[in-house]
Amino acid sequence: MLAKMTAVFIGSFLMGIGINMFILPFHLLDGGMIGIGLLFKYIWGFKVGMTIILLSIPIYFLAWKFDRKYFLNSLHGMLISSFVIDLLVPLNGFLHLPEMESAVAGGLLIGTGIGIMLRYETSTGGTDLLALFIAKRSPLNVGIIIFFIDASVILAGLYFIGEGMFFYSMVTILSVAFATSSLTLIRSVSIFLSPR
Repeated sequence: MLAKMTAVFIGSFLMGIGINMFILPFHLLDGGMIGIGLLFKYIWGFKVGMTIILLSIPIYFLAWKFDRKYFLNSLHGMLISSFVIDLLVPLNGFLHLPEMESAVAGGLLIGTGIGIMLRYETSTGGTDLLALFIAKRSPLNVGIIIFFIDASVILAGLYFIGEGMFFYSMVTILSVAFATSSLTLIRSVSIFLSPR
């Protein structure tokens, strides 16, 4: 349990640094619930973390009703990461890098944070949790569902962030995916190779 909580705190701080130091200054987007939280920030000035918590409430009601394992494994990850994201807002504007470097650095930090949590079987929940519910009750693959949710967030954001930042947001998403996949692949390979 201590290792899991340590992973949640480390992952949350990496995500908070990535979002506040690299993503927010250029109004870049990520996919999923983080991307929705960022959109609410850019359009209405809402806090990203608080938006993630409020918009996740219906999803967690579903998790509590249909699969409490998902509920228990992601609730603390969502709450702590959302709190840390809002706590680290003063990092916005702390470092000045060009858009491309910020998109890559922010995406790698966010993806590493998510990957660390996933290695310890916890997550930030959100739309990924929703995708798991849909996949369990439909013939669609969870990865395809997550892709469509993320694409919808980015397309919605295209109207508000413009085409230039849209390209850099895609770089961010690819960087998140690379870092998350790398960490979870390492975990999968180590489990596969470990002696039975």
